[in-house]
Amino acid sequence: MKSMKPLLVVLAGLFVLILIIPALLVSPFISQSNGRLEEDLKQKEKQEKPLETKSGVTVSVYRTAQGKVENVPLEDYVFGVVAAEMPADFEEEALKAQALAARTFIVKKLSGESRMATPAGSKADVTDTVVHQVYKNKGEWKKIWGSDYDWRAQKVLTAVAETTGQILTYKNQPITASFFSTSNGYTENSEDYWPNAIPYLRSVESAWDKESPKFYNQQIFTVADFERKLGVKLSSAETIGTVTKRTSSNRVASVDIGGKTLTGRDVRDKLQLRSTDFAWTRKDGNIVIQTKGYGHGVGMSQYGANFMAKDGKTYKEIVGHYYNGTTLAAADPFLTKLTAQQ
Repeated sequence: MKSMKPLLVVLAGLFVLILIIPALLVSPFISQSNGRLEEDLKQKEKQEKPLETKSGVTVSVYRTAQGKVENVPLEDYVFGVVAAEMPADFEEEALKAQALAARTFIVKKLSGESRMATPAGSKADVTDTVVHQVYKNKGEWKKIWGSDYDWRAQKVLTAVAETTGQILTYKNQPITASFFSTSNGYTENSEDYWPNAIPYLRSVESAWDKESPKFYNQQIFTVADFERKLGVKLSSAETIGTVTKRTSSNRVASVDIGGKTLTGRDVRDKLQLRSTDFAWTRKDGNIVIQTKGYGHGVGMSQYGANFMAKDGKTYKEIVGHYYNGTTLAAADPFLTKLTAQQ
């Protein structure tokens, strides 16, 4: 019987090892799986919860399609603007630059202008259109993005969260953080499109934009449509008009058409062209207009920002390039004042 005891001990040990070894092999994978699941749940929770700020400032947005006013926490508003104004598949640093521009825009708006009356019979800070900044809420993005909602929302959420509390200032005041899609290779001086010269909205090179899918465009008008929209009369079957002045970024500043002077912006607005960098020809009885770039050209080029990010530039370098001489500053001093007013 004594000789059996060592054998029983060995067998018992083997049995214990048989039970333990599979658990040891599987436990790291279970741990990793649980870790991933926990992280996924955290990310999902972040997407569903409002982005909180110390200030508690809300933005009253007039929802044009719904005809009502929606009160939105500031950072949720920035999320909705970034998602609407820049593709979510852009580089993270470009999205951060967009978040910074969007937040700066609304902080400046809230700080300096009275609320506007709306058709809904109430007052709002901004509309949800290009008049201010395009905005859609998370519920709308869930419908628009569908199965892509999680990854797209997370990218935008990260960009907003990692710039929370930051705005751009010039001489200790929030700037007019204008932006647009694609330049013609250079951004535009503010006074060449708007009435006033703004020191941080200077023309800068943006050569990356030539790679944008929106760099070139062509539109065709009948002669009658062209004349009607511009309020002109073409003098012959060959001529259209003469460019009389260009801006420093080679966009059209003014043209003469049949003795009538129009600004490049007039032509762009009335014909709904993509850019004020345009050239026209007559072909088969039509007016063919080719443009370079997309948007007013003042401030940050969004495609330029994306290409800069692909080249390894940070969002701070991006905004520093397009908003020359500005400072990255804390939003809290301005938000604190707004909280007291709300």
